[in-house]
Amino acid sequence: MPHIGRTLPRPAAASPAPVPAPWAQATLPGRVAIISASVGAGHDGAPAELARRLEGDGLRVDRFDLLDLLPVRLGQAVQEIYHRMLVRAPWAYQRIYSSTERAGGGGRVARTLIRSAEERVLRALPPDTGAVVSTYPGASRVLGNLRLGGRLTVPVLTYLTDFSVHPLWVADGVDVHLAAHAVPARQARAAGARDVRTCGPVTDPRFRPGAREDRDRGRADFGLPEKTPLALLVAGSWGVGPVRQVAKELRDCGAAVPVVVCGRNEALAARLRADGIEHVFGWVDDMPALMHAADVLVQNAGGLTSLEAFAAGLPVASYRCIPGHGLTNAAALDEAGAAVWVRNADDLKKVLCDLIDGSLGQHQREVGLDLFARAPGEGPAAEIARLCLSGTSPQSSAPPSRPRRRTLARRRLALRPRVTTTAALAGAVWACAVGAGFATTHDAPGLVHTIGHSLDLDDLPPGHRSEGHRS
Repeated sequence: MPHIGRTLPRPAAASPAPVPAPWAQATLPGRVAIISASVGAGHDGAPAELARRLEGDGLRVDRFDLLDLLPVRLGQAVQEIYHRMLVRAPWAYQRIYSSTERAGGGGRVARTLIRSAEERVLRALPPDTGAVVSTYPGASRVLGNLRLGGRLTVPVLTYLTDFSVHPLWVADGVDVHLAAHAVPARQARAAGARDVRTCGPVTDPRFRPGAREDRDRGRADFGLPEKTPLALLVAGSWGVGPVRQVAKELRDCGAAVPVVVCGRNEALAARLRADGIEHVFGWVDDMPALMHAADVLVQNAGGLTSLEAFAAGLPVASYRCIPGHGLTNAAALDEAGAAVWVRNADDLKKVLCDLIDGSLGQHQREVGLDLFARAPGEGPAAEIARLCLSGTSPQSSAPPSRPRRRTLARRRLALRPRVTTTAALAGAVWACAVGAGFATTHDAPGLVHTIGHSLDLDDLPPGHRSEGHRS
């Protein structure tokens, strides 16, 4: 079993073990570290599946949560403030995302947070680690810095979990970037990544195309209508975005009956039931069965659930997406032909009908399933394993250097007064692939003050304030 820094969700049912690849020999043991971040259940899904596949090929896997490696309990604050920003101040999230996208990320506070995690990450890695994988932009920045400084001498890979690539995903020093499709691969190269490999997505193998009996069984198990077209509406483990509005629009347009999954947002589920939405669920353990029961998926973020729908042969529509990565993912998925982006409410019924019964749905099923059409020994896990077992880096790194102790001490002293509300806010944005770069914008102080007022930062627990944080 992998070492886990934070307790991470596991699939409800055991997944079948993959057949070991021919190049994974017992005489060449390898050890891979995967660093993710618990900012929504989707960010845990990719590392969990990568770990399962790597272990199936005979490698040892250690998993870490970067939020646990931030100092002064900032990790929990990062998660909390990011959540509140999406719920209470989505306009601020969009503004930060756009400004850092134009500027390429960065900022003084972001650099401070990254430096604060470097030593902790280095100490956490087992000495016999053969490769390190990041599934999270902040982790890529930390690992890239360690590689450039010569303090980390094994290959570092970034697995791009999204279809759109914010510049913060591409960190100097990272050896290889792995992309699910040519669209994110092209965006990564445009952002400066040198070695980009298109190797497909990773999802739990339970997500597969279902037969008619799977559809009937799923509808019976979840108490859904037997013959009515069903639109599965998801909004991540936090249930963010205009879910109630979309659920009502789905119901009123008449194309399909909405089936809403609210994740862990129990308050949202209660409001939807009060709105008269009949089929509402909280956290769902058997999402494959629910996808088999549905005719179309309506989503607003473009994350792991979309990839799971592709693997299950379920057509996907992006609609009323959340700011930032929700909008850029919708555009990238639309460009790839994998999911149609419905921009106008007047088009909703027509698009849904075409996805359920028309040629558009058939085309998207083919595109989605083609993402997973990989031969044995191919895919992200295979690329990771090959680099780990080779013991060599695909690119030259800077010569090892050891910072002077005086410099390190000065950095530690400088960090303490910077662990303020501004740092927590910056960390929240950096944690969700947006970055702390709003410190580079001309009106950063006013923006920080406004966001802090909107999020009621004084309501955070004592350990989360400045005096010290499914789909």
